Amino acid sequence: MQSESSIIELQGVVKRYGDKVVVDKVDLSVKSGECLLLVGHNGAGKTTLMKLMLGLTRPDQGQVRVLGDNPAEASSVAGRGRLGFLPETVAFQQVMTGREVLNFYAKLNGNPMSDCQSLLERVGLVEAANKRVQTYSKGMRQRLGLAQALLGDPQLLLLDEPTTGLDPSLRQHFYRIIGDMKNQGTTSLICSHALNAFEARVDRIAIMKRGQLVACGTLAELSHRATLPIKVKVEVMPGESARLAERLGSEVDIRHVNNQSIDLECQHSEKMAMVRRIAELGELVEDVEFTSPRLDDIYNYYMLDREENLKL
Repeated sequence: MQSESSIIELQGVVKRYGDKVVVDKVDLSVKSGECLLLVGHNGAGKTTLMKLMLGLTRPDQGQVRVLGDNPAEASSVAGRGRLGFLPETVAFQQVMTGREVLNFYAKLNGNPMSDCQSLLERVGLVEAANKRVQTYSKGMRQRLGLAQALLGDPQLLLLDEPTTGLDPSLRQHFYRIIGDMKNQGTTSLICSHALNAFEARVDRIAIMKRGQLVACGTLAELSHRATLPIKVKVEVMPGESARLAERLGSEVDIRHVNNQSIDLECQHSEKMAMVRRIAELGELVEDVEFTSPRLDDIYNYYMLDREENLKL
């Protein structure tokens, strides 16, 4: 049974194309107001999951519920105005202007035309609003697609590679828009290969591999399960590295020593003990930098086969 607070609920979902299983017994729940990042290799099943959530295809087994309804049933069409979707490849009528495109979708969805101007301002397309889409760069088409997805203040946003074609400045602008939507209570599911860019901007990460959901949780939870070490860089007085490495002791996992620094690793549970140990080295230590595992480190861990993980 679907939780009342769940915006998306997948239970035992299986999807096949011919003899190939592309989604394999996936269970996933996304709560109201949550921002979930969906990641995985090409062909992992991410796009198929989005198609299932949009009602563009039906599962062969299991149940899909989005905004309380089965998205593949005609009865749920009325509720689709509460859902905004930005595909990876945005395609609009090339001869229409940006403003005409947005007006068309507003009319189609029953949204006020007055919303279009504010959305064009929001995505930074006011100056290009009266130009034909065929003159737009990929990044401009992506921003127009985002404006279309935001029509009607949707309750749920499905975003597939939303920062494709955006330069660094525009990506930051996009992140602010998604942050604003989250603050307003909008639920978002983002599919992206820009792992580290999103790691601090989402609540949870779901990792797909070969059609299966192999991990799902917060960055801290995934890092803990993967038991990946914290990297520590100790900068010391010139020529003192070897002596300080010896004082740290053989039980410390030292990875590299050069003239002015020592690189080592420790588990998260050992971090404070390591801080105290380094503090005992006194004034010869000039600086210490702790680096926790990044999302791409965690992703690479889960992409390894189980047998390879056991060897780490």
